[in-house]
Amino acid sequence: MSNLEGKKCPAFQGECTNNKTFSNKDFSNKNLVIYFYPKDSTPGCTTEGQDFRDNYKEFKKYDTEILGVSRDSVKSHENFKSKQSFPFELLSDPDEKMCNAFDVMKMKSMYGKQYLGVDRSTFLIDKAGKVKREWRSVKVKGHVDEVLNEVKNL
Repeated sequence: MSNLEGKKCPAFQGECTNNKTFSNKDFSNKNLVIYFYPKDSTPGCTTEGQDFRDNYKEFKKYDTEILGVSRDSVKSHENFKSKQSFPFELLSDPDEKMCNAFDVMKMKSMYGKQYLGVDRSTFLIDKAGKVKREWRSVKVKGHVDEVLNEVKNL
């Protein structure tokens, strides 16, 4: 896993919910939290998204936007976003370009079977486009509070 802290945010572009396409340029002069999660509508990913949703107004007070990213389709994202009332967009990365740019793919194991999956990770990018903080192999409980505290200290 590479360390991106202090470096320029990797370039990205992708299709999002609400028929939008986002890239780095859409967030210039704003702080940005990008969180990568394994799969829509799974327990940990739902809880993490709900925590960001429940704190969204607080993030906005600090001129910070949130963007969730997984390999799921835009259609799957639309259903997940609607069901959970997420006020932020979800970006679809089916070809793993963004996942690879942020180095969040890793070997995982489930039921004794090895597979390449998304390592739950969050990145805080400042208004200048630099990665101020990264969290890898995130444990959901308390994570959003920690991210929000970092945002308040920007």
